[in-house]
Amino acid sequence: MDIRIVAYLTAQMVFCLGAVYFIPWGMSMYFQDRCSDVFFTCVFICNLIGALLYHYGKFNKFTQSISNREGVATATFSWILCAALAGMPYWMTGVLDLSSSFFEGMSAVTTNGVTAIDSIQVLPRSILFWRGITHWLGGLGIIVVFISLLPRMSGGAVHLFVAEATGFNEDRLLPRLRSTAQILFGIYSSLTLAEAVLLFLCGMDLFDAVNHAMSTVATAGFSTHDSGIMYYDSPLIEFIIFIFMVMAGANFSLYYKVYYKGWRVLWDDEEFRYFLYFVFATSCLISAAVYFGTDEGFVQSVRHSFFMVAAFSSTTGFVSTNYEQWPTIAKLALVLLYFTGGCAGSTAGGIKIARFVVLVRMTIVELKRVLHPKMLFAVKFEGKPLTVAVLASISRFFFLYMISVVVLSVLFAATGVSLTEAVFGIMACISSCGVAFGGIGLDGEFVHLSSSGKLVLTLAMLLGRLEIYTVLVMLRKEFWHMNSRW
Repeated sequence: MDIRIVAYLTAQMVFCLGAVYFIPWGMSMYFQDRCSDVFFTCVFICNLIGALLYHYGKFNKFTQSISNREGVATATFSWILCAALAGMPYWMTGVLDLSSSFFEGMSAVTTNGVTAIDSIQVLPRSILFWRGITHWLGGLGIIVVFISLLPRMSGGAVHLFVAEATGFNEDRLLPRLRSTAQILFGIYSSLTLAEAVLLFLCGMDLFDAVNHAMSTVATAGFSTHDSGIMYYDSPLIEFIIFIFMVMAGANFSLYYKVYYKGWRVLWDDEEFRYFLYFVFATSCLISAAVYFGTDEGFVQSVRHSFFMVAAFSSTTGFVSTNYEQWPTIAKLALVLLYFTGGCAGSTAGGIKIARFVVLVRMTIVELKRVLHPKMLFAVKFEGKPLTVAVLASISRFFFLYMISVVVLSVLFAATGVSLTEAVFGIMACISSCGVAFGGIGLDGEFVHLSSSGKLVLTLAMLLGRLEIYTVLVMLRKEFWHMNSRW
């Protein structure tokens, strides 16, 4: 691995982040909220770190290419460094301490949505908007944004894209990776603009509309109010956010195909079809449980059940009601959504619907094989048989995901939290959902956690965002061999 290539690429992303800092700096100057000096200092720090990395780094797109290991290292280091830099304003303004600022920054760039801030709505508007920008950039992926905006990339950039992307399907929209990234970024921006306009027309002020649109499309869950979506108590606003949460849970490449082939493409996509089935079926189950198990009326039960299922399944993490008061079966159904997540190629976290569909079909095939040991069976997805290598990869990922939840829960419990907080806290962070149950659920907060506890949750966020392999492979000794180019 050539560490100079990693330094060069990371420097470019730090420069980009430094440029983005000018947006809240300008807002701070406009609103005169006394944070302009903080943001200008952040611009200086980003450019200083970027300059140091650029000075050490070296990359020539004509004579060098990015190998798999450089892609993995760049993705991991970029997320960690960008999280640290994104958290600087919270520390400089005295809102959070240093460890909590890193925790908040990682929550933003991994679109997790958990927060260590005690009261959000008292923050200056420039700080609130910075929270919105950082999780919006992290939504589609800093890597994808980087590739789409910067021209100095060779064909090896595919390893950057794969290291950050989700799912097992490596199909791309166009042969040129940069063109693909630009299209995805354009779709992402268009959805954000469309939702912001609709929310504004429904009664949100412009500032809140833009922030909640960025949060929804990024499936992040940050709000400008302590009570989140409950602050508005508007069925129309909840309906719009529900629609865009479901859209954000789909593979973004589908929307490009819709432009040329029509809306039928969405229904023809097997993963998106199962995603809709799952959201609808789970919503109906929870609606019935809430209606018969609480005092809520039928309309209210359906309204909040569908919204919360979309929030959990897309891992957005918005909250429209106190779900802690729901019957146990309803809460268990929401817990299941921690694992399923959205579609591969979306901004959602979790294991992904495609993997779950394949795992279920693998189980059915194994049951058939027990009854008919001499027959040959194939596991298909999208009408095509999957290779043994792909099936093995999905099985290993599921195993690693579950083991990561167990190990991180033990580590989190060792910091002094309860069993409920340990399990649900890790599941909320590794799935990128952000909302939990019990002491750190709706009625609780992440403020009271120790610095070591927040560090464990930060690791869970990073593992979940980069889908575990990207981070764990760096623990292998041979990964750091300088004379290997795999």
